Amino acid sequence: MFDSCEIAGRRFVPARFLAPMAGYTHSAFRRLIAEFGGCGALWTEMLSARQILNEDFAKSPWVKRRPIERFVFYQLMVRQGDPIEKVVNRLLENGADAVDLNLACDASHIRNLKAGSALFSNIEAMRKIISETRKYWSGLLTVKIRLGDRRPDWQPRLAERVKMIEECGVDAIVVHPRFFEDKFKRTARYETLNFISSITTLPLIASGDIVDKDQKIFDKLRPAHAIMLGRIALIKPWVFVDWDNPTKVDYAAVWKKMFDYIKEDFEPLIALSRIKMFTKYYSSNFLFGNVFRNKISNVEDLNEIQTIADDFFSKTPAILSNPIVENF
Repeated sequence: MFDSCEIAGRRFVPARFLAPMAGYTHSAFRRLIAEFGGCGALWTEMLSARQILNEDFAKSPWVKRRPIERFVFYQLMVRQGDPIEKVVNRLLENGADAVDLNLACDASHIRNLKAGSALFSNIEAMRKIISETRKYWSGLLTVKIRLGDRRPDWQPRLAERVKMIEECGVDAIVVHPRFFEDKFKRTARYETLNFISSITTLPLIASGDIVDKDQKIFDKLRPAHAIMLGRIALIKPWVFVDWDNPTKVDYAAVWKKMFDYIKEDFEPLIALSRIKMFTKYYSSNFLFGNVFRNKISNVEDLNEIQTIADDFFSKTPAILSNPIVENF
């Protein structure tokens, strides 16, 4: 299932994508995922549309990409008044493959900018921004949504917005089937995909809580054309290739590679933060991974982190067959 799909005339093989994750799907992590292979497309983390104008696409870990990444969606946080034409031209100049508009993020600082979920709630502002993006961006265009606010009339409100999205010429919808109020705490409401597929002809890309081939979940995912894997990819960067062909990996070598890639792409202070963030999830593979995670959490020196990691892996830590995927 989800071996392939077609969106706007382009076939993706497999139809399993890397989900955008704030602070995580930077250039170093996308590079690691791409080297393992098996991923049909990669998403950047959510990028401020205005900031795109100031980024160096050859150096910035937020926007730069390597040839091995193949097909990359640039996910944008757009708000009213953004110079969309200039933003799109900047992406075109740098060979972007596709654009995804984030209408799902419910973080308070994003809502305060009247972006993300706040934009989704303002249907006229959303219409204007999507239409303007479509006007200047002729390539593959998707939007990411949630179910909206948890209220008795959520279905007609969602249907109204999905219809508008389709009328604006979007090519596919990424659906995170939770209400805004759910944050990441409640199990994704996969059963709502049947309803969403009944109100649109657009391909659906399902996102949220997908970690393996759980048949009970997959039965509910059938209305979707493709799926996204998120935090499980932080724990197992080889998850995409492992999906069809179980892969034996050197856990220490994978961590070291991520360490080196982050050091290469980020300045030291930010690299320190990103290595800790990655290790929070990657340590879930090990029986006493929390010890590893805690030891580096207060370290402020990259060399010291490397020493701690070398010591941890030299003891051949026991591997958990089913690590718990947490939302740290």
